[in-house]
Amino acid sequence: MAAYWIAHVKVTEPEAYKGYQALAPAAFAAHGAKFLARGEGVVLEGPEAPRHVVIEFPSLEAARACYDSAEYQAARALRTGAAEVSVVLVAGL
Repeated sequence: MAAYWIAHVKVTEPEAYKGYQALAPAAFAAHGAKFLARGEGVVLEGPEAPRHVVIEFPSLEAARACYDSAEYQAARALRTGAAEVSVVLVAGL
């Protein structure tokens, strides 16, 4: 069953964030990710975030394996201090 990685992102240091953007795609590709949405959105409730991302994975296990992978954690380390991020993994129906 498909699963979804939903992220809400506020980039605070654009130059530093480029390091994350350079490494993260390889981790996503290695785990069968498919980007469904990425960019600005309209927040109707909850905290404001200028960037939203929805990524589909083949399963919740694949999404979690991507997050836990050495490749993604290396990208995440470059993102630390460069963005405020909320990530949620959700099982599909």
